[in-house]
Amino acid sequence: MCPPFNFEHLPLQWSLHVSYQRVRSSAVPVRLRLLPSARCLFDEPVVLKIAGLRSKQVVTIRASTTDERGLEFTSSANYRADGCGEIDLSRDPSVGGSYLGVEPMGLFWSMKSQILHKDFRKTRAVDPIKVNFSIHEEKGKMLAEVTNERFLMGDGVSRLPVKEGNIDGVLFTPPGKGPFPAVLDLYAYRSEKRACLLANKGFVTLSVPVNIDSQKPIHLDHFEDAVDFLQRLPKVDGKGVGILSKSKGGEVALSLSAFVRGVKAVVWINGCSANTGLPLYYKKKQILPALMFDHKKTFSTNSGAVISKYAMHDPLKAENRDCLVPIEQAGGNFLFVASGEHLISDRKAYMDNMVERLRHHGKDNFETLSYPQAGHYLEPPYGPFCRSSLNVILGGPALWGGKPRSHAAAEVHLWREIQKFFRSHLTCETAPIKPE
Repeated sequence: MCPPFNFEHLPLQWSLHVSYQRVRSSAVPVRLRLLPSARCLFDEPVVLKIAGLRSKQVVTIRASTTDERGLEFTSSANYRADGCGEIDLSRDPSVGGSYLGVEPMGLFWSMKSQILHKDFRKTRAVDPIKVNFSIHEEKGKMLAEVTNERFLMGDGVSRLPVKEGNIDGVLFTPPGKGPFPAVLDLYAYRSEKRACLLANKGFVTLSVPVNIDSQKPIHLDHFEDAVDFLQRLPKVDGKGVGILSKSKGGEVALSLSAFVRGVKAVVWINGCSANTGLPLYYKKKQILPALMFDHKKTFSTNSGAVISKYAMHDPLKAENRDCLVPIEQAGGNFLFVASGEHLISDRKAYMDNMVERLRHHGKDNFETLSYPQAGHYLEPPYGPFCRSSLNVILGGPALWGGKPRSHAAAEVHLWREIQKFFRSHLTCETAPIKPE
């Protein structure tokens, strides 16, 4: 005989925060719970548990959320209850739907839009992301539902828009007196997500977009101003900052480490080892020409998304070496991160080249991470997997690559490693850094 599924006997720290809604049937009400809480930070996992089903009953769990553009992202999975009429997503496998197997957060990362080539867009950190879950019988009748509120800003974190000189960004500061380590977050477009989540962990973080859509030359001075701004803040340890970057932002981060003082630690995610697309200027002079690509070497998939993995010119050829960022002259530390199934260009090859160059110059100031089955969009965990979306440089949708399940696992691991790397190279003795 099955023991009663008694939610009232949960540990106190869980039961205080659990919330749920019921949709009553003529028999025992079906109960859907999110543990440890229906309200959490964006990068925290939750566990879905269901009780009150018939023994071995098959149901469908649906998830849906809406991004800031009003686009709906959905997923669904089929589960079979145990003999007690219970389902636990941390224990039980999906037997059909958007994914298969035991995937406690599968309903989150498998969500996608019904409109092709759309990424989940959440650029502002103020409002939570709401994910609705519902349970349905095989004929479609809804049995229960619950909403998960996923916050980007933790308690006490402050958000301040910064428009000072060449800086146009958003500053996030943890609660407390500090001093705190500081991080400059470089996105190819405007986004506050990573910066805010890092502030929750005890880092003062300034989010600044690279703005490659302007098609104007990039001036490194603008980002040097951001580095200087962070070091002057009263709550910041002014001995140097970290830089978190991805894609085009990675090239800017490498250049800052090579040409600008005060950069202690750089996280480079799926960037290039050379300056690409647009020339780079510093102190009113061009310091790096642009490595270009051949549009004739791109090809479209059936969905209309473009694969350009072999279109970028080789940065190691003699005629292109002037485009390479001279990371050998950098004094800080690097964490290089590359995806193996990247379909824009061979980011793993770029990483291997940078490691070889640093070793050739007698340097060991680097760490590497490689995710063989991940794609381009390595973000903080538990967001929808991005298959394809607009690429400004290509002028249309790009296929980013990666296997969803493996990509999601890579995001969970990488997010921990980023925090560990910054703590190792930035943390000042008195800084109250929160655990990962």
